[in-house]
Amino acid sequence: MIELVFATNNQHKLEEIITAVGTKFKILSLDDIGCREDIAETAETLEGNASIKSHYIFDNYGKNCFGDDTGLEVEALDGRPGVYSARYGGPGHDHEKNMDRVLAELNGTDNRKARFRTVISLIIDGKEYQFEGCVSGEIMTERHGDKGFGYDPIFRPNGYHTSFAEMDLEEKNKISHRGKAMAKLLEFLQKGDF
Repeated sequence: MIELVFATNNQHKLEEIITAVGTKFKILSLDDIGCREDIAETAETLEGNASIKSHYIFDNYGKNCFGDDTGLEVEALDGRPGVYSARYGGPGHDHEKNMDRVLAELNGTDNRKARFRTVISLIIDGKEYQFEGCVSGEIMTERHGDKGFGYDPIFRPNGYHTSFAEMDLEEKNKISHRGKAMAKLLEFLQKGDF
């Protein structure tokens, strides 16, 4: 069975990935390999940040791994918060402040189109591969639901009447940006062309 380290300290992301992968592969956390560092995301793109995370683990721990970065891209905000999504409301990954800022900036705006985009960087035996997943939707005018994390309570995917925060994890994984990127990653791993 292939073992892969998922380069994240975010327990919510880890749970989503483990649920998506099932028993196909063994996913190790940073904790599992004794990595306590907070890997700095200093790139200006999602692709760059995902790559930084996976290279850090491979270079320092010698483990096959993957890292991801996700951004909420709001059309009326010229694609913001984008790569700055985690700290859009200020330092410290404060989900409530992040949502507050997006809602405030969209106040009075009719165009509420947005998309989540995830990029995964996989490193197997020193070679990097990238996979992207997107889901389009809109920013709601207020929070709905208490599941999920991040911007989930204010994001409603196209074709649904509920926010991501109102969906159970399996339903969300079927349509989410991270779920789509993971499906591409898993398909690649199952083919074994690396």
